[in-house]
Amino acid sequence: MSLAIRNVEVDGRAGLDVRLDGGRVAEIGTGLRAAEELDGTGGALIPGLCDHHIHLLGLAARADSVALEDVTDAEAFAARIAEAAAARPPGAWIRALGYHEAMAGDLARADLDRLAPRHRLRVQHQTGSLWVLNSLAVEALGEGDDPPGVERDNGRIWRGDAWLRTRIGVEPPPLAPIGARLAACGITALTDASVTTDASAAAILAGAHRSGALPQRLMLMSGGRLAAPDDGAFAVGPLKVLLDDHALPDFDDFLDRIAAARDQGRTVAVHCVTAAELALSLAAFEAAGAQAGDRIEHGGVIPADAVRVLKRLGLTVVTQPAFIHERGDRYAARVDPADQSDLYRCRSLLDAGVPVAASSDAPYASPDPWAGVAAAVHRTSRGGVVLGAGERLDPARALSLYLDDPAAAGRAPRRIAVGAAADLCLLDAPLADVLAAPDAGRVRATLVAGRLVHLRP
Repeated sequence: MSLAIRNVEVDGRAGLDVRLDGGRVAEIGTGLRAAEELDGTGGALIPGLCDHHIHLLGLAARADSVALEDVTDAEAFAARIAEAAAARPPGAWIRALGYHEAMAGDLARADLDRLAPRHRLRVQHQTGSLWVLNSLAVEALGEGDDPPGVERDNGRIWRGDAWLRTRIGVEPPPLAPIGARLAACGITALTDASVTTDASAAAILAGAHRSGALPQRLMLMSGGRLAAPDDGAFAVGPLKVLLDDHALPDFDDFLDRIAAARDQGRTVAVHCVTAAELALSLAAFEAAGAQAGDRIEHGGVIPADAVRVLKRLGLTVVTQPAFIHERGDRYAARVDPADQSDLYRCRSLLDAGVPVAASSDAPYASPDPWAGVAAAVHRTSRGGVVLGAGERLDPARALSLYLDDPAAAGRAPRRIAVGAAADLCLLDAPLADVLAAPDAGRVRATLVAGRLVHLRP
């Protein structure tokens, strides 16, 4: 069935109608009619937004977790855990997210035993790289051989999400609330960047897409082989390579991972949050050869001399502008002032010709892309500290980082044109007005393949 969205602004032109049919844009003009109509009331119609790096199952699980991001000291951390314990029966699980050493130092099993002696407590570091478990939680792991990174004595599990889920029997979290929340932000496409995605996790996400719980188009990364379903419920994205400063891979092993991706017909996405991780990644791409679509995920620290190497290799940087706002006060306190200009670069990369796309990395930051746009514009922490003022973007350029095709992040901006997929975001005012104060509340409707998946009351 066709749909006409009437009286909208498209690419700065006001008073236009856009007719959709068969999941695509059929006509753009005036006086258009269709079986169904939606009055745009003069608002801007833009391509639907894409979150180019998100962790969907983690974001869904967060709904039943204890948030720690606003905790500032050990006393507040203990109080937050005590509150969670009081709300749960003895023996129940407590899952806390967003811990950082600035709160109460390096955590170990004994520390958590003191905080929750009668509950199974697991606390995740804000980077997502580490879980710390108390003794009751360690007991729940059962017996058996442990993979590298599992330290039962101190309760630490490094990069062991998939293994941990199998040992404690975590049920898949509901995804419909996440799909609705993202649709309300105007998001029509998602790239799940989880290295742990396997056939089982992919099946959960594909099922959610088929049912409409996740109406967005999906592209999934993985650390191993992954096959796309025949019905297109998801596309297979880059092969993910996860680096950790404390356990960097052998260089030849890194090259083998890149070769494996090429054998599978895939590009490569490398997790890089430190200068050391970036240096190793650039050396690996130099040796193995880079191709269009290879990505640096995060680019948390990019020294100035690395920018020209990124440009020469043609690597895309997929960044998270919201980290500057959400974690900026911590960065200002803990990162050497001489290095702060290297944090989450945007403008210097774009000006140098490096492809850049934006994302949330949710649940490790807010999934709201409009908050990301505002953060890219202002580069200001919650506490008012400006980090990297020279990296600020104008609002339209910041928004454009969320408008690329998922399969060509940073390289293929989408526009509303006849024949294009009808993945659209309708705003409640002209684009210039919305960008003056970016806010997800300005999203009036979201469409995927011409079908309304969000309509603000």
